[in-house]
Amino acid sequence: MEDEERRPLTLRERSRQMAGREISDTALRLFTEQGFEQTTIAQIAREAGVSQRTLFRYFGTKEDLIGGDEEMFAAVLVDTVRRQPADVSAWTALRAGFLATLSSGRPDQLLERMRVILGTASLRARFIEKRLRMQDALLPVVEARMGIEDPGPDPRARALIAAAAACADAALETWVAGDGRAEISTLFDQCAAVLRTECG
Repeated sequence: MEDEERRPLTLRERSRQMAGREISDTALRLFTEQGFEQTTIAQIAREAGVSQRTLFRYFGTKEDLIGGDEEMFAAVLVDTVRRQPADVSAWTALRAGFLATLSSGRPDQLLERMRVILGTASLRARFIEKRLRMQDALLPVVEARMGIEDPGPDPRARALIAAAAACADAALETWVAGDGRAEISTLFDQCAAVLRTECG
């Protein structure tokens, strides 16, 4: 399985990846300039130099053009948490996982994308749904790290994941509001610190 994941991409796969990225970049530029609701699929396809049919082969919906690769982000999050040393606390492992997802990709594109997402009600709701799915994917990994053998009646792992996700979301929104000037890791740690202070 690992060998299969590490194999180099074929020329066709690389070409498809580049084409998808170009369409996504074009969509992000138009969403930033005009707003998400005001930008049409036809306009994105025309600007990207592809047909609408081709665009839909890469992206199932208009929302997918801005949402990023959910499967990739979930994989980065879960894999990063899973790979942390055994002696690391569950919170430290979660911090590493969420910061890995927040730092993947170009910061300028993340800033533009999150401005569009946070400023569009339908995209913000979709972002929250994705976050909840990622939290569910994390649950067995964190339960194992915490030594929870009978997770049914035990809410601790779910609570810890939700707290880390809340810190990540607060850090991200603050980072966007500040035009990306602060370090996301610093903002995350400030959120964690206030939880310890207020809940301690």
